[in-house]
Amino acid sequence: MPGQPPRERILAAADDLFRRIGIRGVGVEAIAEAAGTNKMTLYRHFESKDALIAEWARGIIATKERIWDELEAAHPKDPVAQLVEWSRRTAAAFAQMEERGSPILNSIAELPEPGHPARRVIDEHRLNEHQKILKLCREAKFADPELAADEFFFLLEGAKSCVQCIGLKRVGEHLMRLVDTMVAERTDGVKRRAARDSG
Repeated sequence: MPGQPPRERILAAADDLFRRIGIRGVGVEAIAEAAGTNKMTLYRHFESKDALIAEWARGIIATKERIWDELEAAHPKDPVAQLVEWSRRTAAAFAQMEERGSPILNSIAELPEPGHPARRVIDEHRLNEHQKILKLCREAKFADPELAADEFFFLLEGAKSCVQCIGLKRVGEHLMRLVDTMVAERTDGVKRRAARDSG
């Protein structure tokens, strides 16, 4: 943190405190102190605590959304491989979660107001993620791609919610197995339809 510009120090301090203590449990004074600055400087960069929370959420989401570009680069024109790799990346991310679970899910729990700026950022991200999964299901030519996308999304969201009650290792392993099973069943369906149509 030393040597970083104040804005980056504030975001880094907020990230640490929000994850360890929770959004509601941390005040701007504590964030400013942890960042080695003061409230006046904090408010010069962020007009309110809510604005800081929203920018913190954007940073987490930007990192998550880069994964989709990496998947496409690693498996160009192979939507099935991208979905499988997505499940592996998601499972691996569980191992990096702290005891309190997903910061995004925790934020939703702590920020029930749909009009909160951070909630709008998170809700938009979740919609975008669902659209990306739907796009891959369509490109893979799965039957009923909308249902397939919902199933994948249910698995993703459900796995995040079960990290604390089931454990990181089991959730990750089971997520990968379920995705593999779903992909195999739907890929077999695509092959059967192609064989029927060609015959």
